[in-house]
Amino acid sequence: MKKISRSSNSKLLKMEEFFPESFRLDLKDERNAFFELCKEEQIWICKPSCSNQGQGIFLLKDPAAVTTLQAKLHSTEEYLLNKRVSHKAPQARIVQRYIHQPLLLEGKKFDVRSYLLIACTAPYVLFFAQGYVRLSCVNYDAASDDLTVHLTNQYMQKKNSQYNQLKDETVWRMEHFNSYVNEKFRKTNGLPEDWVFTVFTKRMQQIMLQCFLAAKHKLDRKLGYFDLIGCDFLIDENFKVWLLEMNANPALHTNCKVLRDIIPTVVYESL
Repeated sequence: MKKISRSSNSKLLKMEEFFPESFRLDLKDERNAFFELCKEEQIWICKPSCSNQGQGIFLLKDPAAVTTLQAKLHSTEEYLLNKRVSHKAPQARIVQRYIHQPLLLEGKKFDVRSYLLIACTAPYVLFFAQGYVRLSCVNYDAASDDLTVHLTNQYMQKKNSQYNQLKDETVWRMEHFNSYVNEKFRKTNGLPEDWVFTVFTKRMQQIMLQCFLAAKHKLDRKLGYFDLIGCDFLIDENFKVWLLEMNANPALHTNCKVLRDIIPTVVYESL
């Protein structure tokens, strides 16, 4: 990012301005730094890289859970060393500081899925598309052990017994979200009108562009290459925008009314 700042006039955000503190568990230095840091009572979320649909994600909610994870990683490392396959690192996972005071919509946790289309790499051509809001079926409780309270993607929400009854309420159009913020939060939080389509959208685009600039040297620069990236954003109760993750294989299911309208349009426009 320092290279970019020297060659670009655009203002760069610091990582802590948009990305929750995170550590890679497959890198020894980062792993040790995390285990040194996380001794206090705080929630961390642990997730595998190169995965989607919320698979393999779990919460670290107390020191005992952290100690168990540390012992498991240590035993895996010992096993690999004894087998003389030292080039193999422990499973690629990250731990990320959990944002325990998210903004809630009608008492429910939510995040926003937006899209970044890398339409071309020679030259670089990027497009942004609004997506949709993903809500949990049940009310938010930071102390809950139910993952469907904490993870809002559709794959995870399907595991909740109330999903079939509530599935059309778990996805909102951005227009609905904008109207809700105007009505419920604009005056009390001193937000400009249409905050969702102005301040929030601009921030998402700024973050996406910065992530692209950081990773563009890894992209295949060849004729015909394009990629649709699903970007997940969370808004906390202070209306700070956080990037949770970027997905190279975003779900394109149409299992509720809003998605049946949005997903085909995103695919058609991408192509």
